[in-house]
Amino acid sequence: MHRISLTLVALSLALPAAFAQQSSSSLISPSYLSNDSAAGNGSGVSRSTPASQTRAFPGIDVGAKIGLLGPGFEVAVPVAPHFNVRGGANFFSYDYSGATNGVNYTATLRMRSVGASLDWYPWAHGFRISPGALLYNGNRVLGNAGIPGGDDFTLNGTSYVSDPADPVHGTGSLVFRKAAPALTVGWGNRLSGEGRHVSFPFEAGFAYVGDPTVDLTFTGSVCDAGMQGCQSIANDPSAQANVAAERQKFQKDANYARFYPILSQGFAVRF
Repeated sequence: MHRISLTLVALSLALPAAFAQQSSSSLISPSYLSNDSAAGNGSGVSRSTPASQTRAFPGIDVGAKIGLLGPGFEVAVPVAPHFNVRGGANFFSYDYSGATNGVNYTATLRMRSVGASLDWYPWAHGFRISPGALLYNGNRVLGNAGIPGGDDFTLNGTSYVSDPADPVHGTGSLVFRKAAPALTVGWGNRLSGEGRHVSFPFEAGFAYVGDPTVDLTFTGSVCDAGMQGCQSIANDPSAQANVAAERQKFQKDANYARFYPILSQGFAVRF
C-alpha cells in the first residue's frame, strides 16, 4: 500500500512538470516556423520563415512618355492590390508663322499640364481603367497678326485695306479650363511585382476640358478698296461685326476640343 501511494505522488508531481515543459516548447516554436526549425537544423540556431514572403508593394515606378499632351514624365506607387496611384506632368512648346487671307501671323502652342489618376487593374496585370484629372491645364494657343499698310485682307468675307498711316494689328488666344476630369484605359501594370523592371505602358482616353475660350482683337485703321473712308476699326461698326463673326468661327471650331483626346506611349522603370 505504501508503495502504491509513493507511485501516485510521483506521478502527480511529474505530470504538471511535463505539461509545463510542453507548453513552453509550443510558445518558443510557433506554427509559422519552418519544418527545419521545428526539427532542428543541426546548427543549434532556430530560423523562422513567414508563411508569405510576397511583397504587397513592390516598389516605385518612374517613367517618361510622349503623346497628345506633349512629352512628359510620370511616377506611380501601389496603394492596394490591383490599385496604383499615378501622377505626372507634360511640357511642350511650338512656334508657327504663316499667312492667310492677306494676314501675316505668328502663333505659339504652349502645352503645360499636371495630372493624376487611380489605376485599377481588374486582373492584377495588363489591362487597366484609370479615372483621374488634369489638376492643372495650362494648354493654350497665343497668336499675333499684322497687315502691312496698303495691303488687302479679308474679315468674314469682307475686303479691307490696311491704312498706311495706321496699319492693322491683331492678337488672338485659345485658352482651356485650368482643371478637368479625365478617364483613360491602358495596358501594362508597371508595378505588378512579376520581376520585370522595364515596361512600355500605353494609354488612351480623354479629358473633359469644356469649351475653350477664344479671343480675337484687331487694332489700327481700315480703308475701302479706293483707299477712301479710312477709320479706326474700333469706331467702325461694320468692321467690329466682322471681327466678332471671325471670332465666332474660331470658337465653333475650338469647341470640338471640349473632349480633349489623351493618347500616349511610355517607357518606365521599376525600382
